[in-house]
Amino acid sequence: MDQFARIIEERFPFHQLLGIKADLVEEGRVQLHIPYKEALLGDKDSKRIHGGVISSLMDICGGFAVWTRCKPQDRLVTITLNVDYLHSAMASDLYAEAKVRMLGNRVGNAHVVVWTAENPTVHVAEGRGVYNIRRTK
Repeated sequence: MDQFARIIEERFPFHQLLGIKADLVEEGRVQLHIPYKEALLGDKDSKRIHGGVISSLMDICGGFAVWTRCKPQDRLVTITLNVDYLHSAMASDLYAEAKVRMLGNRVGNAHVVVWTAENPTVHVAEGRGVYNIRRTK
C-alpha cells in the first residue's frame, strides 16, 4: 500500500498541482487531503473552494480506492462520477475518504465523502465513482 501512496503523490502532475497528500491507503479504502491554498478558491471574496477541486479530489480518491483492490499494473479510467454538493467548502484543508462498494472483473464502484478541516463532522460533498478496470495478464 505504500506504493500506492507514492503513486498518488508523485506520479501524476495534476495531483502535484493540487497538492494531494495520501493520509491512509489500505485495501478498499483511501483517505486523501489537499492542503489549503488560495489558488483553490472559486472566488476570493467568498472564500469557498471551487467545486472542480472537490470533484477532482473525489474522483482521485475513489479511483485509488478501487485500484487498491487490483494489481498495481492494472489501469483504471473513470466511467461516471456523481457528486452531490451538500455544503460550501470554506477556505480550509480539504479531505476525502473513499470506500469500495463493488468490485467486478471490469468495473469497480466507490462511495466518497468530503469534508474540511474547519468542520470535520459536516460532509461538504458525497458521491460515487464508477471505474473501468483494464486488467493486465
